[in-house]
Amino acid sequence: PTGDSSVALQAQEEIIEMKDVFSVKLKRRRFAGQKKGGTLLGITIFKCLNKEENKLTDCAIHLNNLSEDHCQSWFRHLKEILNGFQTRPKSLKVFVNPSSHKREATNIYYEKVAPLFKLAGIKTDVTVTEYEGHALSVLKECELQAFDGVVCVGGDGSVSEVAHGLLLRAQIDAGKDTEYVSKPVRAPVPLGVIPAGTTNILAHTLYGIKHAVTATLHIVMGHIQAVDVCTFSTPSKLLRFGFSAMFGFGARTLALAEKHRWMPSSQRKDFAFIKTLADLKPEECELSFLPLQILQEDTHEKDRKKKERAEKGSKDQWQKIQGHFLNVSIMAIPCLCSMAPRGLAPNTRLNNGSMALIVVQNTSRTEFIKHLKRYSSAKNQFNFPFVETYTVREVKVQPRLKSGPDAKENMCLNAEGNYPWNIDGDLMREASEVHVRVHPQLIDLYGVNTDDLESSQVTCNCI
Repeated sequence: PTGDSSVALQAQEEIIEMKDVFSVKLKRRRFAGQKKGGTLLGITIFKCLNKEENKLTDCAIHLNNLSEDHCQSWFRHLKEILNGFQTRPKSLKVFVNPSSHKREATNIYYEKVAPLFKLAGIKTDVTVTEYEGHALSVLKECELQAFDGVVCVGGDGSVSEVAHGLLLRAQIDAGKDTEYVSKPVRAPVPLGVIPAGTTNILAHTLYGIKHAVTATLHIVMGHIQAVDVCTFSTPSKLLRFGFSAMFGFGARTLALAEKHRWMPSSQRKDFAFIKTLADLKPEECELSFLPLQILQEDTHEKDRKKKERAEKGSKDQWQKIQGHFLNVSIMAIPCLCSMAPRGLAPNTRLNNGSMALIVVQNTSRTEFIKHLKRYSSAKNQFNFPFVETYTVREVKVQPRLKSGPDAKENMCLNAEGNYPWNIDGDLMREASEVHVRVHPQLIDLYGVNTDDLESSQVTCNCI
């Protein structure tokens, strides 16, 4: 303290957890146009700050000291601590989909994301995708060992393509068959998701919010969460790696929206939703599924043969239901979004090794609308006599082609005999049986702040 000694200024102590710090810089005063050198003022610590509603932001803490030796010593020591966080990326492969939502992904990346990556000293290699499947083709060829992670800036469809590409690349590198994948190899590097789409289900599920800065800081801080992934296959080939799928109403809505791509995204989705609801029709199919509890019971038994049979899914353990269904959802993650804040599948988790099978049987349009409205409220959306839920490890969906007088209608509705599927916001068409299996913790995603991050502290005595 200086000045009148009768004024007692007490030192205030503030503790900064180093696990919350992502960058440290020397602070200098420079003249206009001066790029190097300048008068040393101290050091600046950049910290990740938790705000309300799961939001993260960055803030700067300035520590003043005119001693070059002191500042350089503190700078080197703090950099050593930051370099000790092994999960934090130093080099990233970035994919930006410029066509996502309102074509804002490019601006989001260069204005909000890239500056934080630069501040954290993360090197980036950016690919702005030019067509559907571009990211997939790049991932098959690029040298992934040069990167600590892959980042996708886009919507659910873009993220799904990149996740599929990462896992497909893992099979190729391991010398595995990519046509039929029974036991997939884990993704080699984590995947970061920067929300820039319309719905952003995966981003909402990871962060609880659609916020590009929050997503970026989770990546910068190296917050990693292992996540379950599904394989979607026909009897002869792998269709896709993914996290969730819908057959019936959810798929028909997406198929109709894809036909009207000339419309703005929000209008297109609203139009498709209302039109599909007006033409509400069930699909006749057979569902076979392997309940999770059977596997859990056999896992605790000592007999290895029973455990092997459970993993393969022998005939006596599979359950079947047949009928006319308005919608079938198969989800390995909760699938949070603004329209369903509790999630489309609130009873599943990111990495519990199971899927939620949600079956909506044929009912009146009025009752179906009541069910849909429940997703945006706090009420249980499954508390209807026509809605059934199961916790499963595997599902087989076998559509029944209509015959007789209804055959023409069937061909018209399903695009030359192929039934539409909504897999993570991407439209796929398949005529034969689709087999869905969950694979526990197959990929790491940047997003969830783990509790076991190593921490150290810096104590600042501020006068």
